[in-house]
Amino acid sequence: MSSGKVLLGVLAGVAAGALIGVLFAPDKGSVTRKKISKKSEDYADSVKEKFNDFLDSISEKFESVKEDLEKEMPKAKGSKKDMESAMS
Repeated sequence: MSSGKVLLGVLAGVAAGALIGVLFAPDKGSVTRKKISKKSEDYADSVKEKFNDFLDSISEKFESVKEDLEKEMPKAKGSKKDMESAMS
């Protein structure tokens, strides 16, 4: 199972649980709506933060791979020239 599906399932479960909890709370409708609005903003902020962390992680990995490839390219070019010289 991919981590994206797991994260989506966890978020859906948390949202459903929070919604059910708020709907069964003994508050007035206006108070309940404010609570739902506040919770949804909190969850949206949390998802944005996690998504940004994910993007940062991917960017770091990409840069690491890019640096590794840049280090190996001169070696590969040198090996190619050596092989071409040996073939001549």
